[in-house]
Amino acid sequence: MERPVQTGLTKSLLKKILFILHYPPPVHGSAVVGGLIKGSKTINSSFNCRYINLGTSASVKDIGHNGIKKILRYISLICQVKKQLLTDRPDLCYFTPTAAGQGFYKDALLIAIVKLFEIKAVFHYHNKGVSVRQVNRFDNFLYRMAFKNTRVILLSRYLFPDIQKYVPEEKVYYCPNGIPETKRERQKVPSYAKPKVVKKGKSEGSVVELLFLSHLIESKGVFVLIDACSLLRDRGIKFHCTIAGGDAELTKQDVETIVAEKELSSIISVVGPKHGEEKIIVFSETDIFILPTFFHNECMPLALLEAMQYSLPILSTFEGAIPDVVDNGVTGFLVPQKDVKILAEKLETLIKDSDLRKSMGAAGRAKYEREFTLERFENRMAEILNQIANA
Repeated sequence: MERPVQTGLTKSLLKKILFILHYPPPVHGSAVVGGLIKGSKTINSSFNCRYINLGTSASVKDIGHNGIKKILRYISLICQVKKQLLTDRPDLCYFTPTAAGQGFYKDALLIAIVKLFEIKAVFHYHNKGVSVRQVNRFDNFLYRMAFKNTRVILLSRYLFPDIQKYVPEEKVYYCPNGIPETKRERQKVPSYAKPKVVKKGKSEGSVVELLFLSHLIESKGVFVLIDACSLLRDRGIKFHCTIAGGDAELTKQDVETIVAEKELSSIISVVGPKHGEEKIIVFSETDIFILPTFFHNECMPLALLEAMQYSLPILSTFEGAIPDVVDNGVTGFLVPQKDVKILAEKLETLIKDSDLRKSMGAAGRAKYEREFTLERFENRMAEILNQIANA
């Protein structure tokens, strides 16, 4: 359990909130947002905050797998929660539970402990799957226990149907994710404005750069993208695609093998994970961002917000809250899941039309500044927590 240094009002005058949430490591969407909350001056100056890391996995590859170390971390987590509830008795418990599956069973026990202490609770969901599992009798029983007298924060109204069996909408708050500004964002120069360069495996000349950036999971659409690139290659379309992401369900070698088998190594580079300065560079050299996901837990991928920061047109799918992020035909294109042909057609449109890329990228940047900044997220989150804590 960690406690930040408090600023602003005297701690004794502030509502006590126990945050049971994920923060890095490992690095994934929910953990990144948890880290932003934990480090937020706005939130920490508005409440008397305590933090407990909900994660028991050491890496993304560990998620969904059991082991003695995870069991020991979980036992420690239970002890931390009980101790904090006993010694400090918060006014509100903020929780980021897993919606379904093994992770939900793990979280359900912690939720039951919070309920036993009769602490007011709010769930902040970064995933979905409740509606899929609610037909299971045991899961239904646990959901009824968990959601009873509980408020819920969702990223988008598109996600409400997932929990509507258990929570009336008047107990639901909507707070889209927000991310901090990257200092070098405005230094980006699109490739069509760059001088000619020589890239490994390609002849001299300026080419349109495509980027896929996500953990290497098949349902994120990485193989769909590779197949679309194959179609574009066969049509004689000039481009280069970078696939960036850490090993998860797939490894870098797995993806490289598929690329080589399809004889696409000259136009597709698989580069592994990119963080910090390396991520800034790869985004700065990109013209089109692609995430053709059909991931069942997908809600609001932070990579899309990052792409909008860099004024990139986006190609993604109708999944989760993505239609709230990407305005189809305005800031990019949304395509049917697993539809290689349509993905290739939209890519070809953007590759051939630099003006369209520029206008869509500018619209995306404007939408980021309007709706998805870190400041907007922090203020909205603080407002919601204040409403719930004082209800």
